[in-house]
Amino acid sequence: MAAPKEKDSRPGKSSGKESQPLIIAKTAAEEQKLKLERLMRNPDKPAPVPERPKEWQPRAPPEFVRDVMGSSAGAGSGEFHVYRHLRRREYQRQEFLERLSDKQRLDLEYLEKLKENKEKADEQTAKRRRKREKLKQKKLMAKQAKQEERRADDSTSESSSEQEGVQEREAEDDAEVPSFVMGHSYANEYTTSGL
Repeated sequence: MAAPKEKDSRPGKSSGKESQPLIIAKTAAEEQKLKLERLMRNPDKPAPVPERPKEWQPRAPPEFVRDVMGSSAGAGSGEFHVYRHLRRREYQRQEFLERLSDKQRLDLEYLEKLKENKEKADEQTAKRRRKREKLKQKKLMAKQAKQEERRADDSTSESSSEQEGVQEREAEDDAEVPSFVMGHSYANEYTTSGL
C-alpha cells in the first residue's frame, strides 16, 4: 500500500501545483530579487510598466464669475479666506503659463541652435570636400606631369642614344681623316716650318 503524501510543513501560500515558501525581504536588494523571481516564473506574462504621470495643469479660469468680491463694507469673516484661495489659484495659473511659455521659448531656441549647428557642419563638410577635390586634382595633375616627363625622357633617351650612336660613328670617321686647320694640314705645317 502507498503511504499517504505528507503535507509540506513550510509556511506560505499553497497553490494547487506547488507551494511557495514565504520569504520576507530584509533589504531592498532582496525585495527586488524576489520581484524578479516572481516575474520570471511566468515569462510570457507581460510586465506591468506604469504610464508616465501627466503634467499638472491648473483649473481653467471660470468663464463667468457670479459672485464678484468687492471692497464693500459688511463682508463676512469667511470672505477673506475665499478671496485668498481664489488669489492663490490665479497666481498658480499665471506661474504655470509663464513656465509653459519659458519652456516653449527654450524649445524654439534649441531647435534654432540645432539648425545653426547643422548649417555650420554642412558648410564645414562642403569646405573639406572642396579641399579634398582640389588636392585630388593636384595629385592627378602631378601624376600626369610625371607620366609626360617619363614619356619625354624615354623619347629623348631613345633619340639621345641614336645621337650617341651617330656621334660615335662620326668620331670613328674623324679619326681616319686628317685634321685641317685653316685649310692646312698639321703635317704640311710642320714640314714647311722646318721643325
